[in-house]
Amino acid sequence: MNNNIRSILLSFASMCLLAACTGESANSSANDHAGTHVFAPNVTPSLDVNYVDNFVLFDQNGDAHELYYYEDAPAIVLMVQGNGCPIVRNIWADLKNIREEYSSKGVRFYMLNANVQDDRSEIKKEAEEYGIDIPVLKDETQLIAASLGVNRTAEVFVIDPSSWEIIYRGPVNDRLGYERQKREPDENYLADTLDAMMAGQAIATPTRPTKGCLVNMGAANNAKAHAKISYSKTIAPMLEENCVTCHQEGGIGPWAMEDYDTVYGFSPMIREVVRTKRMPPWSADPEIGEFHGARQLSISQQQDLIRWIEAGAPRGEGPDPLEGRKSNPTDWPLGQPDLIVEAPAFDIPATGVIDYQFPTVLNPLNRDVWVKAITVVPGDRAVVHHALIGSSEDITPVGAGNDGDVFDNYLVGFVPGSDSYDYPENSGVLVKAGGEYRFQIHYTPSGRKTTDRTKIGLYFHDEPPAHQLRQQVAINFRINIPAGAEEHEEKAYFEFDHPAEIFLLFPHSHYRGKSSRFDLEFPDGRVETLLSVPRYDFNWQHNYALADPVMVPAGSRLIHSTVYDNSTRNFANPDPDRDVGWGLQSDDEMLYGSFFFRWTEETADNPVHDPLQFELRQFYGFGDANMDGKLQPEEMRRGLRAAWDAGKLTRADQDQDGALSFNEFYMMEKSKANP
Repeated sequence: MNNNIRSILLSFASMCLLAACTGESANSSANDHAGTHVFAPNVTPSLDVNYVDNFVLFDQNGDAHELYYYEDAPAIVLMVQGNGCPIVRNIWADLKNIREEYSSKGVRFYMLNANVQDDRSEIKKEAEEYGIDIPVLKDETQLIAASLGVNRTAEVFVIDPSSWEIIYRGPVNDRLGYERQKREPDENYLADTLDAMMAGQAIATPTRPTKGCLVNMGAANNAKAHAKISYSKTIAPMLEENCVTCHQEGGIGPWAMEDYDTVYGFSPMIREVVRTKRMPPWSADPEIGEFHGARQLSISQQQDLIRWIEAGAPRGEGPDPLEGRKSNPTDWPLGQPDLIVEAPAFDIPATGVIDYQFPTVLNPLNRDVWVKAITVVPGDRAVVHHALIGSSEDITPVGAGNDGDVFDNYLVGFVPGSDSYDYPENSGVLVKAGGEYRFQIHYTPSGRKTTDRTKIGLYFHDEPPAHQLRQQVAINFRINIPAGAEEHEEKAYFEFDHPAEIFLLFPHSHYRGKSSRFDLEFPDGRVETLLSVPRYDFNWQHNYALADPVMVPAGSRLIHSTVYDNSTRNFANPDPDRDVGWGLQSDDEMLYGSFFFRWTEETADNPVHDPLQFELRQFYGFGDANMDGKLQPEEMRRGLRAAWDAGKLTRADQDQDGALSFNEFYMMEKSKANP
């Protein structure tokens, strides 16, 4: 490849700064400000770097933080932290005082931990012990610290969000030395810097030496070793394993990883989307739970990939595993299906935002079947962003479909790279004769007009399985997200009245969803987090299939919670000026935590399932807002509250404690159903 072609490719990659260049949809967050700066290969960060590229890191509590999210802040302060460092522990009191003064002016404060010996749990313990109540961002790859030229703890970086330049780096003040300290500082470097920024004045001394504990950066700054990372043996196989499923001809990715030249041309973009955790598109916290089909790069893979790019993305020796690669042409990796159902054709324009589509197809079978596996095959993989499929005994009136229909009898969800789902052994989903199959399909235009005909292949049990795989939700129809709220949390729970096994989790909200999680509360009060999604993305809705089923004792609660961002900082927010409640449309919101499970004790010969109780527990789990196991009068819906106030529910409150337990609520509703 000659130098002119290489230069053209690199120039193109530097200009290709919209979300479409990363495989994301047009609705993806634009807070990354990709157009502000692009890292060019052959330019390695140096210790005098004065610009900060965007990044996303998790803090000690597992919350995600994106640097460029706070573009409207007057300043961002980032101090290097390390467990056990006496200077960091000592200077925190001074930094805290400054934080208390300048936070009210909009300045954001963080710490950064790049120590190889500190993990998140240890950082959290240290923060709690020393009263550190700001986010401590864990840089487990050391990639962010290396790009900043981090050398010692206690160094402070002051970043100007208007340009993303570092306008000051050095100590908080001059109070601390090695094993020596003053009662009071003579110089307050950080406070003076912030004052100068507020006044629009230049910083007199933008760089000062810092006394702190040395940070072992290991191989992070070994440029010679990075230049020897093998494209042929390390980089290309990594991309083939984790990226090519989408980034191939006809895939959802906008460009195909078909050879070194293409990867080289897009390498600046690859660096950016990996640093900001936009790619690979997998949202689960890597430190919580294990899942089938997890699409995430390991720490060492992230290090190899970014360091290779920052070393200039050298071609090196050896064959190119990506060149001449052929995608698997098989539509049905599980074999020929027992039934193929094709959704109606849908025309996708070249550009624009397409509302969710809810096509239905009449069930052609006049017999009941037990589904044991399902495969989803998009008609045009370049435009099908995700699809959810279910069935129903009812027929949807024309034009009346919505995004909740597929969950009546949920079958599977599809995202690129996750085409098939083989249900747990000896389990199945019952599809009754007649009715219809229902789809929810999210299309993202790819720059050309096309027509999609997504189809599903269903595989049936020969005999009814021992267990019915069931789907339920922890749901809350009463959510109310205040206008402008940056972090507003809503919760709901589902309580299991019999032992169960959970196999799959699916969090769902809309454009304001910021983070989501599932926690299992055991009868003894112990809580275990099954799934944490620190950066929920409406555009990438994943099924999280647990690597091993979670055994759930009777009396346990599955608690689903979501944090919403209804502020102006949320780029995708349809309207930050209104209070937002439950709604089926994407401009409204949902708290919808779906899960696949089965009753451990239930068999075809010994059913334990009570449909009425099953349904009522769904509603009780959000009606009981304070989660005390009682439906207090102030928690009752309007009609029920009116009956309570009128004294009509005295008999229902059997223990006369002034509230309704679930059993009391259930017996009351059961008597209504069977008068």
